[in-house]
Amino acid sequence: MAETLLAVRGLSKRFGGLLASDAIDLDVARGETHAIIGPNGAGKTTFIGQLAGDLRPDSGSIRFAAQDVTRLDAPHRARRGLARSFQVTSIFRDFSALDNVALAVQAHTGRSFRFWRPARAESALREPARVALESVGLGARVHVRAADLAHGEQRQLEIAMALATEPRLLLLDEPVAGMGLEESQRMVRFLATLKGRITIVLVEHDLDAVFTLADRISVMVYGRIIATGAPAEIRGNEDVRRAYLGEDQT
Repeated sequence: MAETLLAVRGLSKRFGGLLASDAIDLDVARGETHAIIGPNGAGKTTFIGQLAGDLRPDSGSIRFAAQDVTRLDAPHRARRGLARSFQVTSIFRDFSALDNVALAVQAHTGRSFRFWRPARAESALREPARVALESVGLGARVHVRAADLAHGEQRQLEIAMALATEPRLLLLDEPVAGMGLEESQRMVRFLATLKGRITIVLVEHDLDAVFTLADRISVMVYGRIIATGAPAEIRGNEDVRRAYLGEDQT
């Protein structure tokens, strides 16, 4: 049985009268692509925010690589190998693609951009950034201003920034959101190349992408996980069909 990389127990988060995370238990194995699906308002992004350290849970625990990280903030988790991409693209729009990824490398390594030496001369930052951009298919777009990249390319850039931190676990919040069919298919093909090499927790509404990529799927409704299993199990689960997938799904 594969080693558990991420173990969540009893995770709860309340916003006033709204229970966004309701005693969530989840195990993610090393090398697994684990998808979290559910209707709008199910609490998926809140859950990812707690895993990343952007939100503090009210109760429960998060263990990553056998270490309790529940009280660590996002930067400390990132240094331990937990990287996140966001539902809404988070990039420096006036910087080039290369500059964006170099900043991610800099943040991960703790290096600084010294004011007397232009960042573009820092090969220790630029070369890993180039490699990350090549890996997501943006090798020919390194000097393009981020704002001038197509939407799909901006999502690729954000994932390159995450990969540049050399993560052990990649948290992806709707990586194909807002993409056209061709862009979406290109992103799914790229994410498929990461399977087995990097552990991934994937939140995604595009069920075609989910069932293509996921080794296991957890279904979240009203802040609670109602089912976890292989894609075929989730397709055939009557509770899931009623709560989310719909009776017309096969």
